[in-house]
Amino acid sequence: MHAIQITETGGPEVMKWTELATPEPGPGEILVRIEAAGVNFIDVYFRKGIYKMPLPATLGVEAAGVVEKVGSESTGFRSGDRVAWTDRSGSGAFGGSYATHVVVPVARAVILPASVEPRMAAAVMLQGMTAHYLTRSTFVLRAGQTCLVHAAAGGVGLLLCQMAKMAGARVIGTVSTEEKAALARGAGADDVILYTQQDFEAEARRLTGGRGVDVVYDSVGKTTFDKSLGSLAPRGMLALFGGSSGTVPPFDPQLLNAKGSLFLTRPNLAHYVATRDELVARAGEVLSWVASGTLKVRIGATFPLREAAEAHRALEGRATTGKLVLLP
Repeated sequence: MHAIQITETGGPEVMKWTELATPEPGPGEILVRIEAAGVNFIDVYFRKGIYKMPLPATLGVEAAGVVEKVGSESTGFRSGDRVAWTDRSGSGAFGGSYATHVVVPVARAVILPASVEPRMAAAVMLQGMTAHYLTRSTFVLRAGQTCLVHAAAGGVGLLLCQMAKMAGARVIGTVSTEEKAALARGAGADDVILYTQQDFEAEARRLTGGRGVDVVYDSVGKTTFDKSLGSLAPRGMLALFGGSSGTVPPFDPQLLNAKGSLFLTRPNLAHYVATRDELVARAGEVLSWVASGTLKVRIGATFPLREAAEAHRALEGRATTGKLVLLP
């Protein structure tokens, strides 16, 4: 088998095409031949060393493929099954999806619906379940409420816009270009703010008659944090689920009081799929929406697995819309 490995942390250049022995599945595990792997910002964090994992390591936390071997005590799966999974624990407990083969714990894998092809599954497991927990669990959106979605034309952003509209909410998105604004509107955004030309805090206030939004879904972090808080209505919530611009510096919690008894949370998908039942339910709903066409997944670009470093450069350079997928 082949994989993209790192032996040190750093830029995309540390990612190397490596030949490895194909592993054998142990008890409670399955060996999967990967057909498509998703590219996510968490992969960048691991590559840079922001999130720690033992080295050498194979990057990648999300993929879809076909079961080739089933280990003992691996009930519910058999050779030939089409499966998908994501490991979003941040612990490096398992991963290795930038590869031709990987061993996956059966507790983290789900069977794909017949009509969902591997590229689509690899594009939606992590980001789809992220958008799902944010809109259905972290802050349960309801009709009549308003949300602000940063990076609304990104992989999670486009899914957030759609799921927020399914819930009956008003969606305000922020993007950097007119092209991305069109994509956000196509995904259901009622209003789009070009943050390169407008102050998104002032615009969010104007669009809500001065009240502010009920929730901000923020994957950007450092550069948007203060204005995201300033965009909220009293008792609103900032769901900070990423940090693509960097880590938010320390602040005085009194600020939350001063701005209207606000709520701040830093959620992680792992805590919203902590049990097998919750994983199956959450993934099942997302995949059923994809299968029925209710949820549209935009694959912005595909790269051969060998060119994973180029995919990282594109992702970090903000040169992408939708999801990036690697093909072994």
